[in-house]
Order: sequence, then C-alpha cells, then structure tokens
Amino acid sequence: MRDEPDRVTDMFREAAEAAEAVARQDAFDADLKRIGAALRERSPNLVLTCARGSSDHAATYAKYAIETRIGVPVASAAPSVASVYASPLSVQGAACIAISQSGRSPDLLASVSNLKAGGAWVLALVNDEDSPLAEIADELFALGAGPERSVAATKSFIASLAAIARLVAAWSGDDVLHGDLSKLPSLLQRAWRLDWSPLVDELEGATNLYVLARGIGLGVAQEAALKLKETSQLHAEAFSTAELRHGPMALVRQEFPALMFNQSDATGSSVEETAAALVGRGARVFLAGGQAAGAISLPSLTCAPLLEPIVQIQSFYRAANALALARGLNPDRPPHLAKVTETR
Repeated sequence: MRDEPDRVTDMFREAAEAAEAVARQDAFDADLKRIGAALRERSPNLVLTCARGSSDHAATYAKYAIETRIGVPVASAAPSVASVYASPLSVQGAACIAISQSGRSPDLLASVSNLKAGGAWVLALVNDEDSPLAEIADELFALGAGPERSVAATKSFIASLAAIARLVAAWSGDDVLHGDLSKLPSLLQRAWRLDWSPLVDELEGATNLYVLARGIGLGVAQEAALKLKETSQLHAEAFSTAELRHGPMALVRQEFPALMFNQSDATGSSVEETAAALVGRGARVFLAGGQAAGAISLPSLTCAPLLEPIVQIQSFYRAANALALARGLNPDRPPHLAKVTETR
C-alpha cells in the first residue's frame, strides 16, 4: 500500500488499532451473556435501530445479521420523529439497539428516550461509557475502541460491527460464530496489510463512483461511500446490487469506476454477475471477494461470511487514507464536519 511515513494520519493510526479494539471486547463476554439471555427471555417481536452516520451503516449490518440469524425484523427509527415532530410511538415488546461513538447527539438521545417511553427495551452499543446514551439504556455494551481523534470514524465502526456480531452469537447461542469471532483480531491485522493500491491509483483523479454490495455487505458499502465523501471529497453513492438495475445503471459509462464488496454467502453469485454486467458496459470494476471476468480483484480474506465485511472495510480504510493523501487532502479534518455531530 502506498502510505507516506512522514504523513501518517490519525485516521491511519486509529484504523490500524481496530484489531486491538475488537480484542478488548473479549473482556465483556459476561455482559454479552447477560444481554443475550435477556433478549431470549424478552423475545422481542421487533428491533428498532437508532443511529446516525457511520453508526447507521453499522445498523444496516445489524439488520441483515439479526434478520438472517435470529429471524426478528429490524427497522431503522427516524430520529426526527422525536427530535423535530415530538411524536410519541407505541413500541411495546420491541427492542431498541442504539449505536453511537459519542452517545451525545441530541436527536439520537431524543429518539431513544421516545422509544423507551413507548415501551421499548434499550440496548446501547456505545464507545463512551459515561455518555448520556449509556445512562438512558437498560443495558450497555461498551465498544472498547478507545479515544478517536480523527473526524473520520474507523476503529469505532469496526468495533460496532464486531459488537453486533457478538450480540447475534450471544442471542442465538451460536457457538460456531462465537469461535469465529475469536479469530477476528488476527484477521483484521492481516486485512490491514493487504494491498489495495490499484483502487487508490484509479480513484486519485476520479470525480464519482458507485460502491456496491448486497445483503450483509451493504452496510460496509454505505460506510465506504461516506468515507470517500468525507476524506477525499469524492462523490460516491452506495447501492445494493439488487437496486442497480432500478435506475442507477443508466449512469454507467465507459471507464465509470465501481467498488464492489462481495461475501462468500448466498449473495455471492449475484454480486459477481452484477460485476460482469458493469464490465460489459465499460465500467472499471474493483471487486473485493469473488471473481468476475474483466474486474480488478482486490485482495480479501475468506472467513465466516458474517465477518467478511468487517475485514474488507479494514482493508478499505487503509486505501481511503492513502487516497486522501494522494488527492492532497487531510482525512482527519474534513471541511465543515465535527467529531460529535449535534443534530437536532
């Protein structure tokens, strides 16, 4: 990977610490067992997620993980319903999973409080254990990411995904997934060393691209698109490959760039077919996971399919940092953004 040693950023350092952050979560196994038992006892008929930004992309991952592994429907709560419209909701029997790095955004707190008042049981996945969100929650799982200085969240996002996978393992009693999670820190270390410099070279002069995935990988596609906007001022749009032919394909022209995330599960062949279709339209396709004729393969580790998006986004973060520097930008201080976004 083309990194510049004298310009190693906070984003670089913090993303490189993701493996350590995920390993620290082992200390909270007792909390997870208690939370898993509470969820089995409550048997919620609905899970509502509350999050913004990168944390909302983690909530997309949670949707697919919980619906495919637990069989409980998951929907995203709109914070403005509480913070702007002040509309009470009746959610008796539901569980609310609130995901946040800071736990301090006013609209997130208003939404969680509103759902709790409406009868929801609240679980907070939060990095700051002393935050107002942690105080509101019925249960808390600490992300363990540690301080994050860069505006671009990296290790806290990966810690959120790992916490969600751990939650699913505890809730479902899946010992195989629990064992797979024990390998995740070493997988993240290996993923950090993978060379995605062909993507950096392609996007250095780009103005826009699609970031595509399907199913469990959609959340990391959304996250990658956001990071390209934040750190490289590059217009990136994330879609499910299932949605591409419902309009977005019309924009694809010769040399149009597309970054695709693929997992070794039931969605794999569909993503590869979409990659081939994009190549057929002249697009420059970069594919992490799987193979497609004419696509440029980005190195990716094969592991438990639920964990593959987590290791792929780790490789992407290093490439995103290198791309920002190549475009003459500081990924730690994107214009017009702050670390804690106080949306109301």
